[in-house]
Amino acid sequence: MAKFKSLVLNVHIGDFLTIINYVLQGDSNMLEKGDQAPDFTTPTENGKEIKLSSFKGRKIFLFFYPKDNTSGCQAEACSIRDNYDVFEKSDIPVFGISGGTEKSHKSFIKKNNLPFPLLMDEEFEIAKLYGVYQKKQMYGKEYLGIVRTTFLIDEQGKIEGIFGGTAGIEKVKTKTHADQIINFWELKL
Repeated sequence: MAKFKSLVLNVHIGDFLTIINYVLQGDSNMLEKGDQAPDFTTPTENGKEIKLSSFKGRKIFLFFYPKDNTSGCQAEACSIRDNYDVFEKSDIPVFGISGGTEKSHKSFIKKNNLPFPLLMDEEFEIAKLYGVYQKKQMYGKEYLGIVRTTFLIDEQGKIEGIFGGTAGIEKVKTKTHADQIINFWELKL
């Protein structure tokens, strides 16, 4: 009888953890085109406070990436870096955001000569707000992390387009991601 009770308890704990995991992953909260972009205030890697709503009246390029100094994230960030002048000339602020530390963000910027700020989200609060902190799988192991997703926000603060994630119009192509955004917004080169 004791073994049976233990087994039932383990099943219930497993179910409980599955439910908690689902709630934490943010899957059901993934934003969609037309939604109001959630406002937030967070520091950059240099401590400068950024409040998203302070950019109202301008388009915003906000990209969530999994981790500093990884090959896919480096390819994505460098694609944006290599085309940054197009966004700058179009008065579109570019913000990268991940769960990295101030130190890892600074290292990532320095290593790749990135001209745009990286926003702090060490507790994944903003990623959860945007629904991009989700269950992922690598080498058969499940874990929670940021799903590579870009939100293109219009002048009124509404989501105009999404790349990646579960609601994206197409997957983020890391090596040519800037081209995807330039084409979406029909920006002049």
